[in-house]
Amino acid sequence: MGILGKKLAFVFPGQGSQAVGMGEDFLKCPASARLFGEAGGALSELCFRGPGELLGRTVNTQPALYLVSCAAFEAVREKAQPIVCAGHSAGEYAALYAAGAFSFSEGLRLIGRRAALMEECAEANPGAMAAVIGLGPEAVTEVCKNVKGVCVPANFNSPLQTVVSGEKAALSEAEPLFKEAGARRVVFLRVSGGFHSPLMNDAAEGLASALEETVFSPCAAPVVSNAEALPETEPEEVKRNLKKQLTGSVRWTESVLKMKEMGAEAFVELGSGSVLAGLIGKTLPDVPVVSIGCMADIDKLGD
Repeated sequence: MGILGKKLAFVFPGQGSQAVGMGEDFLKCPASARLFGEAGGALSELCFRGPGELLGRTVNTQPALYLVSCAAFEAVREKAQPIVCAGHSAGEYAALYAAGAFSFSEGLRLIGRRAALMEECAEANPGAMAAVIGLGPEAVTEVCKNVKGVCVPANFNSPLQTVVSGEKAALSEAEPLFKEAGARRVVFLRVSGGFHSPLMNDAAEGLASALEETVFSPCAAPVVSNAEALPETEPEEVKRNLKKQLTGSVRWTESVLKMKEMGAEAFVELGSGSVLAGLIGKTLPDVPVVSIGCMADIDKLGD
């Protein structure tokens, strides 16, 4: 049985979900194909052909994921509309596009600037990120407080998965402490910096200038922000949340619960991979989630 009769939340993945070949099937949809044309051949070719090392660079990954998620939304929008949207980290920009906060080109310019600032900041202030698995968010936060240097919760992904971010030495010091506190595993992530931590302060200041140069409209559907885990529609609040997001935690578990509280009966993940479907399943195991990564996936929505 499909989910089209249900109230839907649209969610959009962030960095880590990219894969060579992503999005190419959406060229079959004219509205999606127009976005690939607007983005330009170089970015489209990077999505379709790679190489993976280049696609995995922050400066490329974020615009590429934005493009593919927006293309997936265009392929779906005539069949289904959301009552609320949200995106994980960089995915919040695709969520705002889907909600009508800005044009595709404005969003692409903005996330391109964000990605460049984050990559520059990561080079100037080296950092790391690690997933702490099997330990609750309160316990993870408590361990972070007892570590010297920068070590903060970056992504509250699900009830038993929190990603921490900060200085490499601080995270190395924290690793055995997480295990002593009951974590099953601590997995260091293949990322170029300590995102969603104070190490991104310079990037946040640069992003603030780019946000002021971008024309935002009130959202047609509310977007639950990473920074506050609350629905927002007003441009000035959206901008404030996007700046805060760079150095603050992605409150994904709370965001998922908030969308359900707002009436969402099913989730649709739009873009590359199914990372968010897995996280949502750990938070709301009885709520259906459909991941749309190609045209054939749209049939999963049902009639």
